[in-house]
Amino acid sequence: MKRFLKTLTIVALAIALAGCNASKRIVYNFNKDEAIKSIVGDGQIRIKPHDRLQILVSSQNSELAAPFNSSSSFNALSQNPLGVSSANGIQSVQVLTVDENGMLEMPIIGKVSCAGKTRQELAADIAKRIIDGGYVNDAKVNIQFADMKIYVLGEVTRPGQFDITRDKITVLEALAMAGDMTIYGNRANVAVIRSNGKEYEVHELNFLEGGQMSSPAFYLQQGDVVYVQPNKYKAATSEINQNRNFWLSIVGSLISASSLVLTILNYTTNLKLLNNNK
Repeated sequence: MKRFLKTLTIVALAIALAGCNASKRIVYNFNKDEAIKSIVGDGQIRIKPHDRLQILVSSQNSELAAPFNSSSSFNALSQNPLGVSSANGIQSVQVLTVDENGMLEMPIIGKVSCAGKTRQELAADIAKRIIDGGYVNDAKVNIQFADMKIYVLGEVTRPGQFDITRDKITVLEALAMAGDMTIYGNRANVAVIRSNGKEYEVHELNFLEGGQMSSPAFYLQQGDVVYVQPNKYKAATSEINQNRNFWLSIVGSLISASSLVLTILNYTTNLKLLNNNK
């Protein structure tokens, strides 16, 4: 019986170690010629429906510019991402939301089309309308996003949402923010899920064969979701772990049952010895 228990213990240890494998080397593939010639787009973040924008209209005559900064304004002494200031250290910066049709409602000049434009392009359009309307001859417009986030999910070290504060954020930088892909990440198929306000696009990037820099998703936009799928090794490991847990459970039950049987046999033997001694 003791030999049987010893055998079961060895079997249990063998199953527990069955899923252990050496770590695989993390590999990325880049083509330097591609990096120079094939990057798509300028990396500028384009405005989308439902974006929240901080807009400041300024002029040498602050009284003329003030009416254009009157909607949804707040005290920028405590929050001033535009870096503006006034004589008393306080400057109003309005926060406006782009509607679902890509239009922005500006004070006085009314609706301005902004979907698909960069911040610089929209600022130039607003300044031109203010000047052409005869309101302010030297109008200058500064626009920043009130909040911008990207999301990195799947087989990365630290999945989650990340704030971005500038243009030209690449998918590589997003992966770096998330602590890089784990050894279980499928580097041949990293998906970037992008919304244009009405539907979603899915771009697949292959970091093993190259070509990722020529993808329109190499530069990220606000709200993009980077998803790193698990590779076959991870799927196999998960299956091994499930099978291992199943067999460990069975072996554990067998060991418990065998221990109970051994205890009963020992008790019975001792009881017979006691009776014989009497």
